[in-house]
Amino acid sequence: MKSLFRRWFAAALLVLTIAPAHAQEINFGIIATDSASAQRDRWEPFFRDMEKKTGLKVTAFYAPDYAGVIEAMRFNKIQVAWYGNKSAMEAVDRSNGEVFAQVMYADGTFGYHGLLITHKDSPYKTVEDVLRQSKSINFGIGDPNSTSGFLVPSFYVFAQNNVDHRSAFKTVRNASHGANIQAVLARQVDVATNNTEDMTKLESSRPDLFAQLRVIWTSPLIPSDPFVWRKDLDPAVKAKLKTFVLGYAKTDPQEKAILKNIYSYGGFRDSNNDQLIPIRQLELFRDRRKAETDERLSADEKTRAIAEIDRKLAALKK
Repeated sequence: MKSLFRRWFAAALLVLTIAPAHAQEINFGIIATDSASAQRDRWEPFFRDMEKKTGLKVTAFYAPDYAGVIEAMRFNKIQVAWYGNKSAMEAVDRSNGEVFAQVMYADGTFGYHGLLITHKDSPYKTVEDVLRQSKSINFGIGDPNSTSGFLVPSFYVFAQNNVDHRSAFKTVRNASHGANIQAVLARQVDVATNNTEDMTKLESSRPDLFAQLRVIWTSPLIPSDPFVWRKDLDPAVKAKLKTFVLGYAKTDPQEKAILKNIYSYGGFRDSNNDQLIPIRQLELFRDRRKAETDERLSADEKTRAIAEIDRKLAALKK
């Protein structure tokens, strides 16, 4: 019996010794700036290169909204993600996230702009036109976790003009950048938020559709998008990912073409959570303006709310 057990144990040990090692796996989240099919076409070649060069098995996760990617990271269903700055801030605060890289555009810049767009035949030519005639306008705003589609216009267009977008317009709907473009083209909405990334992509792929749109407002520069990983990700996996990302498309023409097809990207640089400070300031400035004009707050409540926001703003400057 002992001899039989020894032979069985030796055979089992041999199987374990020669069995192929399974590649480490990561799930990579992509925020919903467009339909899942469109995002898949853009990002999958990048992930296949990531697999080849890191030895990792990479599975992409395309959620229907930004919150889906944030929550997936929170519950460790994904370990790495491409976010906008606003959604990255949420992931850092709520989902154990940490910024490790920042996108560079093909022209070498590290920023983009939020936009308000309308159909070229619409009567609206300025922000003033939109605010003055808001009650007759069907308005398309971005996902609540979108930097360029929601946070930036919420502050620069609405908060600075003491306008509550939720009640100012005839109708308001939240949608992705791609859906907002389609809605303006189909005249389902009169004015919508967007950004220079998606408009540049449209101009390149469908110049005929691009020509049917008009930009009526351009925001100040927004820092380009970050890559975020979970802080508790295996350090060896982090090292592989960072080496791959920071070295990608430095010289290889095929890699450059893959990034250009995503959103006219040209590469990446090292980054950290400090990249999010301007976005945190922007959100706090917006909240301060809302508190100043909130008639539901008593004088004492307003003073306390503003003091707390000012404390947070001061802490960001240290």
